[in-house]
Amino acid sequence: MDLKERCGSEGSQESSSLRPTSWQAFAHTSTLHGLRFIFPYGQPTARRLLWAVALLACLGLLALESAERLAYFLSYPHVTSVEAVVSGSLVFPAVTICNLNAYRFSHLTRNDLYHAGELLDLLDVHLAIPQPDLAEADVLAFLQDRANFTAYRPKAFNMKEFIERVGHDLKEMMLYCRYQGQECSHRDFKTVSLRLQSTKVGSTK
Repeated sequence: MDLKERCGSEGSQESSSLRPTSWQAFAHTSTLHGLRFIFPYGQPTARRLLWAVALLACLGLLALESAERLAYFLSYPHVTSVEAVVSGSLVFPAVTICNLNAYRFSHLTRNDLYHAGELLDLLDVHLAIPQPDLAEADVLAFLQDRANFTAYRPKAFNMKEFIERVGHDLKEMMLYCRYQGQECSHRDFKTVSLRLQSTKVGSTK
């Protein structure tokens, strides 16, 4: 009876030792190359150690290369391609010259202030000077003189004529102009009115 029990226990131990572990079962069903050689059936060997070192080295190289590519992607690289074309003759460019001060304050007349004073933010809706204490002395004196509409009879007002007369003169603004070795002047430009402002645009002569 004891002999049978001893043989039965030894047989169960041998069968349990031959039964593959969960890692071995996973390694032999995995598609990752070399993993089944790291977890083989049976006793560990030197071959198992070599396969483990090789697999870890490959995974390390993969992680290093992936990190390097990710860092390169996050640096947002860009490539600019420039193609230079040599031309024998060039057309005079359309150059826009605008003065930040839309109108010349010294050229305003009483009739201009009467019709466009509110538009220019120089007078309020009642044709009075808004906040005169904030204005400079010479500006305030000029406005008080020109904005005196006592017994004033307004004349006809034309916005185009107003812009051409009060707007800046390119002849006074342009100091020097040269294009393709030839001198140019204010005559090579034409005036274009945009939103009540005088803008000088180069012509295509």
